[in-house]
Amino acid sequence: MVPAWSDPDDAPDLATEEWLGVFDAAPVIRGRPKSPSPKVATTLRLDPDIVAHFRASGPGWQTRINETLRRAAGLGEKS
Repeated sequence: MVPAWSDPDDAPDLATEEWLGVFDAAPVIRGRPKSPSPKVATTLRLDPDIVAHFRASGPGWQTRINETLRRAAGLGEKS
């Protein structure tokens, strides 16, 4: 059974020394983790029908182009 709500301000005061110490000790981690093998941004000119073919298969079309290029180059699949 859920206890009755008795205090309209039942949240702890996060400005106390105790909580400020907890916040200061917590590591700040922002963004995505660094990839061990990051992609390289480049400009690549492709025929419109090639781009249309991959885009028609939905989200992830750039990844599918990358996989197709890896196979064509004989590099195999990357894990």
